[in-house]
Amino acid sequence: MTNLQEVTHEVDLCVVGGGMSGWALAISAARQGVRVALMQDRPMFGGNASSECRVHICGADRHNSIPHLRETGLLEELRMLNLHRNPHSNFSIWDTLVYEMVLQEPNISRLLNCSCMDAGVDKGRILSVTGWQTSTQQFHKVSAEWFADCSGDGILAPLTGADFSMGREGREEYGESLAPEKADDKTMGHSIRYHLKRYDTPQDFIPPPWAYTYDDCDLIPSGHGGNMIGTGHWWIELGGEHDAIADSEFLRDELLKIAYGVWDHFKNRCPKRKRDAAHLGLEHINFVTARRESRRFLGPHVLSQTDLEAGGSFDDIVAYGGWSMDDHSPAGFYSKSRGEASTHFHACPSPYGIPFRSLYSRNIDNLFFAGRNISATHMAMSSTRVMGTCMAMAQAVGTAVGIMREKGLKKPEEALPSIPEVQQRLLWDDCYL
Repeated sequence: MTNLQEVTHEVDLCVVGGGMSGWALAISAARQGVRVALMQDRPMFGGNASSECRVHICGADRHNSIPHLRETGLLEELRMLNLHRNPHSNFSIWDTLVYEMVLQEPNISRLLNCSCMDAGVDKGRILSVTGWQTSTQQFHKVSAEWFADCSGDGILAPLTGADFSMGREGREEYGESLAPEKADDKTMGHSIRYHLKRYDTPQDFIPPPWAYTYDDCDLIPSGHGGNMIGTGHWWIELGGEHDAIADSEFLRDELLKIAYGVWDHFKNRCPKRKRDAAHLGLEHINFVTARRESRRFLGPHVLSQTDLEAGGSFDDIVAYGGWSMDDHSPAGFYSKSRGEASTHFHACPSPYGIPFRSLYSRNIDNLFFAGRNISATHMAMSSTRVMGTCMAMAQAVGTAVGIMREKGLKKPEEALPSIPEVQQRLLWDDCYL
Protein backbone atom coordinates (compact mmCIF):
# COMPACT_ATOMS: atom_id res chain seq x y z
CA MET A 1 0.00 0.00 0.00
CA THR A 2 1.47 3.35 -1.04
CA ASN A 3 1.75 6.18 1.48
CA LEU A 4 0.35 9.56 0.56
CA GLN A 5 3.02 11.67 -1.10
CA GLU A 6 4.18 15.11 0.03
CA VAL A 7 5.45 17.39 -2.72
CA THR A 8 7.66 20.30 -1.65
CA HIS A 9 8.02 23.71 -3.29
CA GLU A 10 10.61 26.45 -2.62
CA VAL A 11 9.48 29.86 -3.88
CA ASP A 12 9.73 33.54 -3.01
CA LEU A 13 6.00 34.10 -2.52
CA CYS A 14 3.10 31.77 -1.79
CA VAL A 15 -0.36 33.11 -2.63
CA VAL A 16 -3.24 31.27 -0.96
CA GLY A 17 -6.45 31.75 -2.92
CA GLY A 18 -6.82 31.98 -6.70
CA GLY A 19 -9.84 34.23 -7.04
CA MET A 20 -9.42 37.49 -8.90
CA SER A 21 -7.35 38.97 -6.05
CA GLY A 22 -4.92 36.05 -5.80
CA TRP A 23 -4.78 35.87 -9.59
CA ALA A 24 -3.79 39.53 -9.90
CA LEU A 25 -1.30 39.38 -7.02
CA ALA A 26 0.44 36.29 -8.41
CA ILE A 27 0.74 37.66 -11.96
CA SER A 28 1.90 41.07 -10.76
CA ALA A 29 4.62 39.54 -8.56
CA ALA A 30 5.68 37.04 -11.24
CA ARG A 31 6.18 39.83 -13.75
CA GLN A 32 8.53 41.48 -11.24
CA GLY A 33 10.71 38.35 -11.26
CA VAL A 34 9.23 36.81 -8.10
CA ARG A 35 8.89 33.01 -8.02
CA VAL A 36 5.28 32.36 -7.01
CA ALA A 37 3.22 29.35 -5.91
CA LEU A 38 -0.50 30.00 -6.42
CA MET A 39 -2.66 27.68 -4.30
CA GLN A 40 -6.36 27.53 -5.24
CA ASP A 41 -8.95 25.17 -3.75
CA ARG A 42 -11.12 25.13 -6.89
CA PRO A 43 -10.43 23.56 -10.33
CA MET A 44 -10.24 27.01 -11.93
CA PHE A 45 -9.07 30.51 -11.12
CA GLY A 46 -11.39 33.47 -10.80
CA GLY A 47 -13.39 32.86 -7.61
CA ASN A 48 -16.67 34.74 -7.63
CA ALA A 49 -16.04 35.88 -11.22
CA SER A 50 -15.59 32.33 -12.53
CA SER A 51 -18.26 30.23 -14.22
CA GLU A 52 -18.99 28.63 -10.85
CA CYS A 53 -20.39 31.87 -9.38
CA ARG A 54 -20.73 34.28 -12.34
CA VAL A 55 -20.56 37.53 -10.39
CA HIS A 56 -19.68 40.55 -12.52
CA ILE A 57 -16.59 42.58 -11.64
CA CYS A 58 -17.42 46.09 -10.47
CA GLY A 59 -15.54 48.87 -8.74
CA ALA A 60 -14.99 52.61 -8.67
CA ASP A 61 -16.83 53.21 -11.94
CA ARG A 62 -20.08 52.16 -10.21
CA HIS A 63 -21.54 50.28 -13.18
CA ASN A 64 -20.07 52.81 -15.66
CA SER A 65 -21.89 55.73 -14.04
CA ILE A 66 -18.39 57.22 -13.60
CA PRO A 67 -16.75 55.59 -16.64
CA HIS A 68 -13.36 57.31 -16.44
CA LEU A 69 -12.72 55.60 -13.07
CA ARG A 70 -12.76 52.08 -14.47
CA GLU A 71 -9.94 50.04 -12.91
CA THR A 72 -6.84 49.69 -15.06
CA GLY A 73 -3.73 47.51 -14.82
CA LEU A 74 -4.20 43.74 -14.98
CA LEU A 75 -7.98 43.97 -14.86
CA GLU A 76 -8.09 46.15 -17.97
CA GLU A 77 -5.63 43.81 -19.70
CA LEU A 78 -7.93 40.87 -18.99
CA ARG A 79 -11.02 42.77 -20.08
CA MET A 80 -9.42 43.73 -23.39
CA LEU A 81 -8.34 40.13 -23.99
CA ASN A 82 -11.85 38.92 -23.20
CA LEU A 83 -13.44 41.39 -25.64
CA HIS A 84 -11.09 40.18 -28.38
CA ARG A 85 -11.31 36.45 -27.77
CA ASN A 86 -14.73 36.08 -26.16
CA PRO A 87 -17.15 38.52 -27.84
CA HIS A 88 -20.21 36.47 -26.80
CA SER A 89 -19.21 36.50 -23.10
CA ASN A 90 -19.09 32.72 -22.76
CA PHE A 91 -18.22 31.87 -19.16
CA SER A 92 -16.15 28.81 -20.05
CA ILE A 93 -13.99 30.86 -22.41
CA TRP A 94 -13.65 33.51 -19.71
CA ASP A 95 -12.37 30.80 -17.33
CA THR A 96 -9.89 29.72 -19.99
CA LEU A 97 -8.55 33.25 -20.50
CA VAL A 98 -8.10 33.74 -16.74
CA TYR A 99 -6.26 30.41 -16.63
CA GLU A 100 -4.21 31.26 -19.72
CA MET A 101 -2.78 34.45 -18.23
CA VAL A 102 -1.46 32.43 -15.29
CA LEU A 103 -0.20 29.67 -17.61
CA GLN A 104 1.85 32.19 -19.59
CA GLU A 105 3.84 33.30 -16.53
CA PRO A 106 6.86 30.98 -16.14
CA ASN A 107 7.43 32.22 -12.58
CA ILE A 108 4.08 30.85 -11.33
CA SER A 109 3.65 27.28 -10.06
CA ARG A 110 -0.04 26.40 -10.23
CA LEU A 111 -1.64 24.35 -7.44
CA LEU A 112 -5.29 23.94 -8.44
CA ASN A 113 -7.73 21.78 -6.45
CA CYS A 114 -5.42 22.39 -3.49
CA SER A 115 -6.90 23.51 -0.18
CA CYS A 116 -4.65 25.18 2.40
CA MET A 117 -4.87 23.15 5.61
CA ASP A 118 -1.79 23.89 7.74
CA ALA A 119 0.97 26.41 8.29
CA GLY A 120 4.35 26.33 9.94
CA VAL A 121 5.11 29.45 12.00
CA ASP A 122 8.15 30.41 14.07
CA LYS A 123 8.56 33.61 16.10
CA GLY A 124 5.83 35.49 14.24
CA ARG A 125 6.99 34.50 10.78
CA ILE A 126 5.37 31.96 8.43
CA LEU A 127 7.80 29.30 7.22
CA SER A 128 5.50 27.18 5.08
CA VAL A 129 1.93 26.30 4.25
CA THR A 130 0.59 22.86 3.35
CA GLY A 131 -2.34 22.10 1.09
CA TRP A 132 -4.21 18.93 0.16
CA GLN A 133 -4.71 18.45 -3.59
CA THR A 134 -7.81 16.33 -4.17
CA SER A 135 -7.06 15.56 -7.83
CA THR A 136 -3.64 13.97 -7.14
CA GLN A 137 -4.21 12.93 -3.51
CA GLN A 138 -0.95 14.65 -2.59
CA PHE A 139 0.08 17.06 0.11
CA HIS A 140 1.86 20.16 -1.20
CA LYS A 141 4.17 21.94 1.23
CA VAL A 142 5.24 25.41 0.09
CA SER A 143 8.15 27.19 1.77
CA ALA A 144 8.54 30.88 0.95
CA GLU A 145 9.95 34.21 2.04
CA TRP A 146 6.53 35.89 1.91
CA PHE A 147 2.92 34.73 1.99
CA ALA A 148 -0.26 36.42 0.78
CA ASP A 149 -3.76 35.44 1.87
CA CYS A 150 -6.26 36.06 -0.92
CA SER A 151 -8.60 33.29 0.21
CA GLY A 152 -11.45 35.64 1.05
CA ASP A 153 -12.12 33.83 4.31
CA GLY A 154 -8.62 34.56 5.64
CA ILE A 155 -7.65 30.93 6.24
CA LEU A 156 -4.12 31.91 7.30
CA ALA A 157 -5.49 33.84 10.29
CA PRO A 158 -6.46 30.78 12.38
CA LEU A 159 -3.54 28.76 11.00
CA THR A 160 -0.87 31.32 11.90
CA GLY A 161 -2.29 33.35 14.79
CA ALA A 162 -2.57 36.50 12.69
CA ASP A 163 -4.81 39.11 14.30
CA PHE A 164 -8.23 39.41 12.66
CA SER A 165 -11.78 40.60 13.26
CA MET A 166 -15.17 39.28 12.21
CA GLY A 167 -18.52 41.01 12.45
CA ARG A 168 -19.49 44.66 12.79
CA GLU A 169 -17.64 47.21 14.91
CA GLY A 170 -19.57 49.46 17.26
CA ARG A 171 -20.12 53.08 16.26
CA GLU A 172 -17.63 54.56 18.72
CA GLU A 173 -14.71 52.19 18.05
CA TYR A 174 -13.63 53.99 14.86
CA GLY A 175 -16.00 56.96 14.99
CA GLU A 176 -18.21 55.57 12.22
CA SER A 177 -21.64 57.17 12.04
CA LEU A 178 -23.05 54.35 9.87
CA ALA A 179 -21.91 51.48 12.11
CA PRO A 180 -24.36 49.86 14.53
CA GLU A 181 -24.45 51.39 17.98
CA LYS A 182 -22.95 48.26 19.53
CA ALA A 183 -20.55 45.73 18.03
CA ASP A 184 -21.96 42.34 17.00
CA ASP A 185 -20.94 39.21 15.09
CA LYS A 186 -23.25 39.79 12.11
CA THR A 187 -21.93 39.96 8.55
CA MET A 188 -23.15 40.23 5.00
CA GLY A 189 -24.22 36.89 3.58
CA HIS A 190 -23.67 34.47 0.70
CA SER A 191 -25.61 34.53 -2.56
CA ILE A 192 -26.63 31.92 -5.10
CA ARG A 193 -27.37 33.27 -8.55
CA TYR A 194 -29.08 31.76 -11.56
CA HIS A 195 -28.79 32.66 -15.22
CA LEU A 196 -31.61 32.60 -17.75
CA LYS A 197 -31.84 32.11 -21.50
CA ARG A 198 -34.54 33.55 -23.75
CA TYR A 199 -36.24 31.15 -26.19
CA ASP A 200 -38.55 31.70 -29.16
CA THR A 201 -41.26 29.58 -27.55
CA PRO A 202 -42.73 29.53 -24.03
CA GLN A 203 -40.75 27.41 -21.55
CA ASP A 204 -42.15 25.33 -18.73
CA PHE A 205 -40.46 24.97 -15.35
CA ILE A 206 -41.07 22.13 -12.91
CA PRO A 207 -39.48 22.97 -9.56
CA PRO A 208 -37.74 20.31 -7.47
CA PRO A 209 -40.01 19.00 -4.71
CA TRP A 210 -37.68 20.31 -1.99
CA ALA A 211 -37.76 23.93 -3.21
CA TYR A 212 -39.55 26.50 -1.08
CA THR A 213 -42.93 27.74 -2.29
CA TYR A 214 -43.69 31.46 -2.57
CA ASP A 215 -47.20 32.34 -3.66
CA ASP A 216 -47.39 35.97 -2.55
CA CYS A 217 -46.74 38.36 -5.46
CA ASP A 218 -45.63 41.01 -2.99
CA LEU A 219 -42.91 38.72 -1.71
CA ILE A 220 -40.28 40.61 -3.69
CA PRO A 221 -40.77 44.39 -3.41
CA SER A 222 -39.06 46.72 -5.87
CA GLY A 223 -36.33 47.45 -3.34
CA HIS A 224 -35.19 43.85 -3.75
CA GLY A 225 -34.85 44.22 -7.52
CA GLY A 226 -38.12 42.41 -8.18
CA ASN A 227 -38.49 43.99 -11.62
CA MET A 228 -35.01 42.86 -12.74
CA ILE A 229 -36.08 39.37 -13.64
CA GLY A 230 -33.07 38.23 -15.64
CA THR A 231 -30.16 39.52 -13.56
CA GLY A 232 -29.50 36.58 -11.24
CA HIS A 233 -30.94 38.25 -8.13
CA TRP A 234 -28.11 39.20 -5.77
CA TRP A 235 -30.69 39.37 -2.97
CA ILE A 236 -31.00 35.55 -2.83
CA GLU A 237 -28.66 35.92 0.13
CA LEU A 238 -28.26 34.29 3.53
CA GLY A 239 -25.59 33.93 6.18
CA GLY A 240 -25.27 37.26 7.93
CA GLU A 241 -27.05 35.92 10.99
CA HIS A 242 -25.06 32.66 10.92
CA ASP A 243 -21.39 31.78 11.08
CA ALA A 244 -20.40 32.78 7.53
CA ILE A 245 -17.76 30.03 7.39
CA ALA A 246 -18.84 27.16 9.67
CA ASP A 247 -22.44 27.18 8.39
CA SER A 248 -21.53 27.29 4.68
CA GLU A 249 -22.94 23.85 3.78
CA PHE A 250 -26.26 24.59 5.48
CA LEU A 251 -26.43 28.00 3.81
CA ARG A 252 -25.85 26.54 0.34
CA ASP A 253 -28.71 24.07 0.86
CA GLU A 254 -31.05 26.82 2.03
CA LEU A 255 -30.08 29.14 -0.80
CA LEU A 256 -30.78 26.44 -3.39
CA LYS A 257 -34.25 25.94 -1.93
CA ILE A 258 -34.84 29.69 -2.05
CA ALA A 259 -33.43 30.17 -5.57
CA TYR A 260 -35.52 27.42 -7.11
CA GLY A 261 -38.53 28.69 -5.17
CA VAL A 262 -38.05 32.24 -6.45
CA TRP A 263 -37.81 31.06 -10.05
CA ASP A 264 -40.91 28.91 -9.55
CA HIS A 265 -42.63 32.03 -8.21
CA PHE A 266 -41.74 34.03 -11.34
CA LYS A 267 -42.59 31.24 -13.77
CA ASN A 268 -45.66 29.65 -12.24
CA ARG A 269 -47.15 31.49 -9.30
CA CYS A 270 -47.21 35.27 -9.79
CA PRO A 271 -49.64 36.48 -12.48
CA LYS A 272 -47.90 39.88 -12.56
CA ARG A 273 -44.59 38.31 -13.58
CA LYS A 274 -45.46 35.12 -15.48
CA ARG A 275 -45.76 37.01 -18.77
CA ASP A 276 -42.23 38.44 -18.44
CA ALA A 277 -40.86 35.00 -17.60
CA ALA A 278 -42.78 32.98 -20.20
CA HIS A 279 -39.99 32.69 -22.79
CA LEU A 280 -37.17 32.43 -20.25
CA GLY A 281 -35.58 29.14 -19.26
CA LEU A 282 -33.17 28.36 -16.46
CA GLU A 283 -29.69 27.90 -17.97
CA HIS A 284 -27.41 27.81 -14.92
CA ILE A 285 -27.60 27.87 -11.13
CA ASN A 286 -24.65 28.12 -8.74
CA PHE A 287 -23.71 25.30 -6.41
CA VAL A 288 -20.85 27.36 -5.03
CA THR A 289 -22.04 30.30 -2.96
CA ALA A 290 -20.60 33.74 -3.62
CA ARG A 291 -19.50 35.10 -0.24
CA ARG A 292 -19.31 38.74 0.75
CA GLU A 293 -17.80 38.84 4.22
CA SER A 294 -16.10 36.73 6.88
CA ARG A 295 -12.68 37.27 8.51
CA ARG A 296 -10.80 40.54 8.08
CA PHE A 297 -7.12 40.72 8.97
CA LEU A 298 -5.81 43.52 11.17
CA GLY A 299 -2.89 45.53 9.85
CA PRO A 300 -1.00 48.61 11.06
CA HIS A 301 -3.88 50.69 9.70
CA VAL A 302 -7.55 49.69 9.80
CA LEU A 303 -9.35 51.41 6.94
CA SER A 304 -12.60 52.98 8.18
CA GLN A 305 -15.68 54.86 7.06
CA THR A 306 -14.05 58.15 8.04
CA ASP A 307 -11.01 57.34 5.86
CA LEU A 308 -13.23 56.69 2.86
CA GLU A 309 -15.29 59.83 3.40
CA ALA A 310 -12.09 61.89 3.65
CA GLY A 311 -10.92 60.53 0.29
CA GLY A 312 -8.13 58.29 1.60
CA SER A 313 -5.31 60.81 1.24
CA PHE A 314 -2.51 58.56 2.50
CA ASP A 315 1.21 58.97 1.86
CA ASP A 316 1.40 55.21 1.24
CA ILE A 317 -1.55 55.04 -1.17
CA VAL A 318 -1.14 52.10 -3.54
CA ALA A 319 -4.67 51.46 -4.82
CA TYR A 320 -8.06 53.09 -5.07
CA GLY A 321 -11.69 52.21 -4.52
CA GLY A 322 -14.90 54.01 -5.25
CA TRP A 323 -17.87 51.66 -4.91
CA SER A 324 -20.38 53.13 -2.48
CA MET A 325 -20.53 51.69 1.02
CA ASP A 326 -22.99 48.94 0.10
CA ASP A 327 -24.07 47.37 3.38
CA HIS A 328 -26.32 44.33 3.01
CA SER A 329 -28.75 43.40 5.74
CA PRO A 330 -27.56 40.39 7.77
CA ALA A 331 -31.05 38.93 7.28
CA GLY A 332 -30.50 38.76 3.53
CA PHE A 333 -33.48 37.27 1.70
CA TYR A 334 -35.63 37.47 4.81
CA SER A 335 -34.99 41.19 5.27
CA LYS A 336 -38.23 41.99 3.42
CA SER A 337 -40.02 42.40 6.76
CA ARG A 338 -37.04 44.11 8.43
CA GLY A 339 -36.02 46.86 6.04
CA GLU A 340 -34.18 46.86 2.75
CA ALA A 341 -31.87 44.03 1.70
CA SER A 342 -29.09 46.50 0.89
CA THR A 343 -28.39 50.15 1.61
CA HIS A 344 -25.99 52.20 -0.52
CA PHE A 345 -24.29 55.01 1.38
CA HIS A 346 -22.83 57.45 -1.14
CA ALA A 347 -20.90 59.52 1.39
CA CYS A 348 -17.50 58.26 0.19
CA PRO A 349 -16.09 59.86 -2.96
CA SER A 350 -15.05 57.96 -6.03
CA PRO A 351 -12.17 57.46 -6.07
CA TYR A 352 -10.66 57.23 -2.60
CA GLY A 353 -7.18 55.99 -1.69
CA ILE A 354 -6.20 52.73 0.01
CA PRO A 355 -2.93 52.58 1.99
CA PHE A 356 -0.24 49.90 1.88
CA ARG A 357 -0.50 49.65 5.68
CA SER A 358 -3.94 48.03 5.34
CA LEU A 359 -2.52 45.22 3.19
CA TYR A 360 -0.19 43.41 5.61
CA SER A 361 -0.44 41.87 9.07
CA ARG A 362 0.40 43.80 12.22
CA ASN A 363 1.72 40.73 14.05
CA ILE A 364 2.94 38.23 11.40
CA ASP A 365 6.17 39.51 9.84
CA ASN A 366 5.76 38.19 6.29
CA LEU A 367 2.00 38.03 5.70
CA PHE A 368 0.25 40.17 3.10
CA PHE A 369 -3.42 40.06 2.11
CA ALA A 370 -5.63 41.44 -0.62
CA GLY A 371 -9.32 41.07 -1.37
CA ARG A 372 -12.27 41.34 0.94
CA ASN A 373 -10.14 40.25 3.92
CA ILE A 374 -7.96 43.38 4.13
CA SER A 375 -7.51 45.43 7.30
CA ALA A 376 -10.76 47.38 7.26
CA THR A 377 -13.84 47.86 9.36
CA HIS A 378 -17.13 46.30 8.33
CA MET A 379 -18.33 49.64 6.96
CA ALA A 380 -15.19 50.32 4.91
CA MET A 381 -15.16 46.72 3.67
CA SER A 382 -18.73 47.17 2.41
CA SER A 383 -17.08 49.28 -0.32
CA THR A 384 -13.61 47.74 -0.73
CA ARG A 385 -14.98 44.17 -1.10
CA VAL A 386 -15.93 44.51 -4.78
CA MET A 387 -13.64 42.64 -7.16
CA GLY A 388 -12.32 45.57 -9.18
CA THR A 389 -11.04 47.21 -6.01
CA CYS A 390 -9.70 43.90 -4.69
CA MET A 391 -7.68 43.38 -7.87
CA ALA A 392 -6.18 46.88 -7.67
CA MET A 393 -5.01 46.18 -4.12
CA ALA A 394 -3.65 42.79 -5.16
CA GLN A 395 -1.62 44.19 -8.04
CA ALA A 396 -0.15 46.73 -5.61
CA VAL A 397 0.94 43.99 -3.19
CA GLY A 398 2.51 41.94 -5.98
CA THR A 399 4.42 44.99 -7.16
CA ALA A 400 5.61 45.79 -3.63
CA VAL A 401 6.87 42.23 -3.14
CA GLY A 402 8.84 42.56 -6.36
CA ILE A 403 10.58 45.69 -5.08
CA MET A 404 11.19 44.06 -1.68
CA ARG A 405 12.89 41.14 -3.41
CA GLU A 406 15.10 43.49 -5.42
CA LYS A 407 16.13 45.43 -2.30
CA GLY A 408 16.52 42.41 0.01
CA LEU A 409 13.75 43.58 2.36
CA LYS A 410 12.13 41.01 4.68
CA LYS A 411 9.21 42.73 6.41
CA PRO A 412 6.43 44.77 4.78
CA GLU A 413 7.06 47.79 7.01
CA GLU A 414 10.61 47.90 5.67
CA ALA A 415 9.07 48.71 2.28
CA LEU A 416 7.34 51.90 3.48
CA PRO A 417 10.30 54.16 2.48
CA SER A 418 10.11 52.57 -0.97
CA ILE A 419 6.41 53.33 -1.52
CA PRO A 420 7.20 56.11 -4.04
CA GLU A 421 8.95 53.44 -6.14
CA VAL A 422 5.98 51.11 -5.77
CA GLN A 423 3.67 53.93 -6.88
CA GLN A 424 5.79 54.77 -9.91
CA ARG A 425 6.01 51.14 -10.98
CA LEU A 426 2.23 50.78 -10.66
CA LEU A 427 1.78 53.85 -12.84
CA TRP A 428 4.12 52.38 -15.46
CA ASP A 429 2.01 49.20 -15.34
CA ASP A 430 -1.11 51.25 -16.18
CA CYS A 431 -2.49 51.43 -12.62
CA TYR A 432 -4.14 54.74 -11.82
CA LEU A 433 -3.42 56.22 -8.37
